[in-house]
Amino acid sequence: MNYDKKISDMLNRLRSKGIRDEDVLKAMEKTPRHQFVAHGLEHQAYDEKALPIGYGQTISHPYTVALMTQTLQIKKSKRILEIGTGSGYQAAVIAQMGAQVYTIEKVKQLGIQARKILESLKYHVITRIGDGTMGWLNYAPYDAIIVTAGAPVTPENLINQLKDDGKLLIPIGNKDEQMLTLYIKNNDTFKKIQIEKLKFVPLVGNGGW
Repeated sequence: MNYDKKISDMLNRLRSKGIRDEDVLKAMEKTPRHQFVAHGLEHQAYDEKALPIGYGQTISHPYTVALMTQTLQIKKSKRILEIGTGSGYQAAVIAQMGAQVYTIEKVKQLGIQARKILESLKYHVITRIGDGTMGWLNYAPYDAIIVTAGAPVTPENLINQLKDDGKLLIPIGNKDEQMLTLYIKNNDTFKKIQIEKLKFVPLVGNGGW
């Protein structure tokens, strides 16, 4: 199947919804989203919808991925930690932008599946199975941490693993709706910016549900 028209439609839709970062748009143009969805759903991969990937999880809307990536202002060679690998698509988009990506998935089967897809597409992403709410001390501190599941509170472990001037992007709220929230670290203080209300699957772990 030729996906060029669907990808072009996705990019035009993202621009109409306020995505202006050309680096983000280029990364999403080059990242084959149809490789990250469940078999049989490839024709819907570039539509503005979340799609099931198994184990009660979903691949986020293209707009959600674009908004989160744009908000973090990803730069080449920056060290990024992702909490919630899911399909692997968000990690692939960030890696496509030249960042060093580390990602943690709690659901073992999903983590293995995502790792295989990322490796097959030649994305250099370091993956791990485990409780993402605990962070990943081995590679800390990070320039940015992105959480792709909704949390009831901000996990302290993640805050502590940021570099100075580092950013944490996390959806905070109840299980029905969350506010995508950006924290910017400055020494021992944090600037908090509310971005947009969205809905994510619940973040599971010691620092989640």
